[in-house]
Amino acid sequence: MILIADSGSTKTDWRILDKGQVVGQVRTVGFNPYYQDTATIAAELKSVVLPQVSGNITDIYYYGTGIANDEKATVVRSALQAVFTTAGLIEVNSDVLGAARAACGHSPGIACILGTGSNSCYFDGEKIDFQVPPLGFWLGDEGSGGHLGKLLMLAYLHKEMPADIRQLFEAQYGVTDRLQVLENAYHQPFPNRYFAAFGKFLHDNIRHQFCDNLVRVSFSAFFEKYILKYPMCHEAELNFVGSVAFYYEQLLRKEALKLKLQIGKILMAPIDGLVTFHTTKLLS
Repeated sequence: MILIADSGSTKTDWRILDKGQVVGQVRTVGFNPYYQDTATIAAELKSVVLPQVSGNITDIYYYGTGIANDEKATVVRSALQAVFTTAGLIEVNSDVLGAARAACGHSPGIACILGTGSNSCYFDGEKIDFQVPPLGFWLGDEGSGGHLGKLLMLAYLHKEMPADIRQLFEAQYGVTDRLQVLENAYHQPFPNRYFAAFGKFLHDNIRHQFCDNLVRVSFSAFFEKYILKYPMCHEAELNFVGSVAFYYEQLLRKEALKLKLQIGKILMAPIDGLVTFHTTKLLS
């Protein structure tokens, strides 16, 4: 039996495969080894994922945010080993490799993530061949839900919102105190999740010029700071995964078109594409 996981900052999708067929699925919280240790991850796996498994897991393919080096990969791998003791193969890979395999399959292309966070790479059909590295929530994540929420909150705190949008914002969230925002930004875990939660407001009010422009600015920054630095960006197809790319597809394609960039697939989540990738690999 094979276990495949796609873990973002907010949630993790799991699929259980037996003889190439999906026989189970479950969703847990998102994991990030920068914020969670092995014991915390293992506890969630044991209580939520393990009860869904009716046989012996032999292979695990995990793709997740925060897998930036061997040290961080070991945090997750140790948790998986502790819970799924029958697994002989445990691969722990970055979320961007998962995005590439899900969206590009076995073909070359630029793979992009626009979810709670953002990332990108050039995938040659087998491996990541080139990458403009991301800088994380505080220094980067342009185009992501976290970045959109941060821009929205900054506009609110700096009193740059149009009066009608500010009224709608306070009707939905209440009058938001600066100290409350700073507490969530600097003292509570997962500040990216906190800011990304405000993305729904932007989506609900996207017909307003202020919200439309804010999303365009964020997407433009993502393309300019990352994608335009790929030497092959105007020849290779861009493929996206993530809820932000999925829900703002029309705006995303318009901003790409301005820069003469070609967008191919846009998937809400990588997990089904990863199932296809690994089942195709088994059959080949």
